[in-house]
Amino acid sequence: MFSRITGIGSFLPGEPVSNDDLAQRGIETSDEWVASRTGIRFRHLAENGEAASDLAFEASRRALTAAGLEASDVDLILVATSTPDFIFPSTACLLQSKLGNRGATAFDIQAVCSGFVYALTVADKFIRSGSHRRALVVGAEVFSRILDWSDRATCVLFGDGAGAVVLEASERPGILATALHADGAYHGILSVPGSVCGGKVIGDPFLRMDGQAVFKFAVRVLAEVAEECCQAAGVAPAGIDWLIPHQANVRILEATAKRMKLPMGKVVVTVDRHGNTSAASVPLALDEAVRDGRIHAGHKVMLEGVGGGFTWGAVLFEL
Repeated sequence: MFSRITGIGSFLPGEPVSNDDLAQRGIETSDEWVASRTGIRFRHLAENGEAASDLAFEASRRALTAAGLEASDVDLILVATSTPDFIFPSTACLLQSKLGNRGATAFDIQAVCSGFVYALTVADKFIRSGSHRRALVVGAEVFSRILDWSDRATCVLFGDGAGAVVLEASERPGILATALHADGAYHGILSVPGSVCGGKVIGDPFLRMDGQAVFKFAVRVLAEVAEECCQAAGVAPAGIDWLIPHQANVRILEATAKRMKLPMGKVVVTVDRHGNTSAASVPLALDEAVRDGRIHAGHKVMLEGVGGGFTWGAVLFEL
């Protein structure tokens, strides 16, 4: 038994917010400063009261429609998020309620920007085991809620959004190989080092990042895990039709492609318009490239994630 992606959907809240818009809101930045360092020019920000489960619902509804399924057809719901609606219940259970699904296995996965790749890998294992047949896999984030808007080194980088895929059991291979890793020794270079205790915030509730350390780590592990995934599938890197890395920074995308000896023409880039949407970035980019016709049936696609923890992973699949 194998698993195949049969439907894809995504959702971005509100209108695009430009770098100049942020400057007009009082943030000490400019379009030139942000774009020259990151490639980011726009991002989307959720409205007050708009939660991760709301974005997940819209993306899921579109993915289910693309797959020709009803929510009741799904027996596994996985939501990758670092910005859940509540401490509990899980965002996956809240999404399940909004979709009107009753009885499916539902839980969240927290691997930050690697979250969607982790979740897709877990869903693939469930389906291959024979215990489940149809999975809804979602990456949904409202990172704007955990940003320190006085820290221009981080607040200009992130955006909100959600992407989803339907993964179904199949006699024909779809997911060709997966690889996941983590190294908690690097937890300090990207984190939100705060918690709630006794009704009070303990520590720092905002995202903090050592940008240079993250860049060096990401470039190294993304190239390594892609090679590992290719070897597991018996596919040469040159045989990959499209590479979709986590959309953190255009320089990371360029460095990863260079290490893999792939032209940038084979890399899907959305970071310029979406910013870094953490667990949502990979499915958002995948949906865009499928909808505009770049990715189509028969193409081999490499998905990659790297995020706080530190976590990283890759999924190679054929659409």
